[in-house]
Amino acid sequence: MSDQHTRPKTRWHIAVFLAPAVLVYTAVMVYPLFNTLRLSLFTEIDQERVYVGLQNFKTLFNESVWSTQFWNALGNNFWFFIIHMLVQNPIGIALAAILSHPKLRFASFYRSAIFIPTILSFVIVGFAWKLILSPIWGIAPGMLDAIGLKSLYAPWLGKEAYALTTLSLVSVWQFVGIPMMLIYAALLSIPDEILEAAEVEGITGLSAFWKIKLPLILPSIGIISILTFVANFNAFDLIYAAQGALAGPDFSTDILGTFMYRTFFGFQLQLGDPHMGSTIASAMFAIILVGVCLYLFGIQSRMRRYQF
Repeated sequence: MSDQHTRPKTRWHIAVFLAPAVLVYTAVMVYPLFNTLRLSLFTEIDQERVYVGLQNFKTLFNESVWSTQFWNALGNNFWFFIIHMLVQNPIGIALAAILSHPKLRFASFYRSAIFIPTILSFVIVGFAWKLILSPIWGIAPGMLDAIGLKSLYAPWLGKEAYALTTLSLVSVWQFVGIPMMLIYAALLSIPDEILEAAEVEGITGLSAFWKIKLPLILPSIGIISILTFVANFNAFDLIYAAQGALAGPDFSTDILGTFMYRTFFGFQLQLGDPHMGSTIASAMFAIILVGVCLYLFGIQSRMRRYQF
């Protein structure tokens, strides 16, 4: 009898409550992922699906018709990511530090105003900024002229050298609220006792941020960095909304997402190729997986040792 009383009960209710979420996640995420990986190992010859192993990847990386577009898109993706890391995240940290100041008035209003663009549709943001920056009917030339800087204006979305950077900054404007809110929450979680002890030692203001707050929020900064990496290498919507599937001018804003879209579904005179499209998607998955693993097993482990 004692064994029956001490034996742990099987908690079937956990499985029952988790089952719907697991089924939905499997249907919309796990199955499409494995099906994409499977399709990348086949090709179509005479309207028949033929297994070719890794030949599609060799074609993607080695044949100039594919490799030129792939490496161009990959380089653009890295530049897109670097802009977010160097502009979006530092601005988000700075805004969070300012808005977490206890004496700042209307802080909640400022947080809401900065965060609102993140809930806007990519299509709205893309078309709105395309209109704003238009040299014909946009308001950007007039605004720069009003402050005496019209000479700095250029049709940035129409120039190969500036188009991708311009769209990256538009994306920064839209999503800077996310790192701001995450860092803001991390700053609020710092115990008051630590800050009070720092004040006793004469560490206040910017000195307190650099010496006390910043080391304590490093794990949050690491999480924001890897989320930025994943989001940027999955990016597609803003480029497509602003520049179309061809990611002009002359593919200067082409990233892996738009390259995969054109290949998989086809565009204009280009016929869709689901197998090469799946190959590009699998390469995107591998790049993101490598980046996440480097963070988890490299950077995060070092931050834990630094923290403890």
